[in-house]
Amino acid sequence: MPRTSNRKRKAAPPISSSITSPDDDHNPRPVKAKSKGIDRIDKLFYSYANSCLGIIDPEGIEALCSDMQVEHTDIRILMLAWKMKAQKQGFFTKEEWQTGLKGLQADSVLKLKRALPRLEKEVGTPENFQNFYSYSFRYCLTEEKQKCIDIESTCQLLDLVLGSQFRSTVDSLIDYLKVQSDYKGINMDQWMNFLRFCNEMSLTDLGKYDCNQAWPLILDNFVEWMKAKNR
Repeated sequence: MPRTSNRKRKAAPPISSSITSPDDDHNPRPVKAKSKGIDRIDKLFYSYANSCLGIIDPEGIEALCSDMQVEHTDIRILMLAWKMKAQKQGFFTKEEWQTGLKGLQADSVLKLKRALPRLEKEVGTPENFQNFYSYSFRYCLTEEKQKCIDIESTCQLLDLVLGSQFRSTVDSLIDYLKVQSDYKGINMDQWMNFLRFCNEMSLTDLGKYDCNQAWPLILDNFVEWMKAKNR
């Protein structure tokens, strides 16, 4: 992501009260309260948006990260994009921003920062993590009709998304991807099977790996490479 330039942007609005939650249905003025929450979310959006494009661009995202004191390469920023259902890498539309911040009940930078641990827990559930994992691949498809991610980007993404859970397996898989010459890119099916492999297989017991169980060829080759290394 490009470094932040000196382009002027509006200052983030001051910290305000929480957004009205769905549990506030008995509030005498719920519609008005929710409207104020949306107004604050929109005001925060425009403080980071590119005024010419009408969207938050990479520069705006990096400014947001700086204000939250979070590195723009932090996995939680990818989780935030997932929560927003962002379609284009490095850009947040107003609708995506509203979706994400309403879901996190955050209408200020401080509340958004405080919501990140909850977001991590939400992504960490088994049903959500598989969705997040597949989303992370789609999010990296930056060109129209692109189906594959290059090997270097795949290695970076594997480390970011799976490294903390499956350190040894991910390190070995990355080493293999960097030295092999059969594949220039990775497709979605291969990507999803990397997760399946991490969940189902152990590098200390590769004898249980069965190449007849619909594994992609790249993983057959990886297992053979690992066995050869361990001989």
